[in-house]
Amino acid sequence: MSAKKPPRPKNLTSMKMLGKQLGAARRAMGYTQSALGPLVQVDEETIASIEQGRRALKPDLAALLDEALQTKGMLSAGVANLPEIDQFPMWAELYMEHEREAIALSLYANQVLPGLLQTRAYAEAVLRERVPAYGKEEIEAKVAGRVDRQEILQRRDPPTLSFVIWEPVLHLGIGGPEAQAEQLRHLRSCAELPSVSLQFLPMGSPSHAGLDGPFILLETPDHQHLAYIEGQRGSQWVSDADEVSRLARKYAMLRTQALTTHDSKGLLDRLLGEQ
Repeated sequence: MSAKKPPRPKNLTSMKMLGKQLGAARRAMGYTQSALGPLVQVDEETIASIEQGRRALKPDLAALLDEALQTKGMLSAGVANLPEIDQFPMWAELYMEHEREAIALSLYANQVLPGLLQTRAYAEAVLRERVPAYGKEEIEAKVAGRVDRQEILQRRDPPTLSFVIWEPVLHLGIGGPEAQAEQLRHLRSCAELPSVSLQFLPMGSPSHAGLDGPFILLETPDHQHLAYIEGQRGSQWVSDADEVSRLARKYAMLRTQALTTHDSKGLLDRLLGEQ
């Protein structure tokens, strides 16, 4: 008897997208969820769960739905081609879409270096610390996605990028001495990019406006100001003007408390000299 294959990791973002396609096709045919269920021999809750991305659409049910909704195999093709691993959750994908188009980004970090500044080795080391652990393929996919995002730093017309990073992040031994040294050299190189402002908030500073945690401020091409916050329990978009203003004022205070860009380069030079 051959061993059963392990279940594929849930590709949550893709499941939600496929669920939205099902919902659109159902409405186009004029069915409610309760009316569609009996036609494909499932209950209303199953249809609702699939449309919301909470339950995977199985191949046999996809075939029945294609027939009932006259979608010509679209749902079956969607199920067959779902990626095994989502690189990013839905909120993060939305952020990265805005990140690619942004004209200005301001990032405060106090745990690890921002993804836009991470080397491949550092990114892999960070992802390996995740509990529960990612699988090997999932780590590879996420590292590749993180490195690909960094192309915005080298564009002909890059966004204006400001980073404020709490100094203890530089002293983390993530990945070991070689990875740490490579990461410091990479930061020093990034600090010379004309579109990048890199500042470190020193450990000895008596003031610290970022004690509540990391956040990102973003300006879109149509001058909409947004914020993005990641934490232990997930990520959050902030579009309310008052809330974004509070974070912008906090970031402005952090920049005054941090070392200047010139002194921040000096800090990196000193750390590299100690390697």
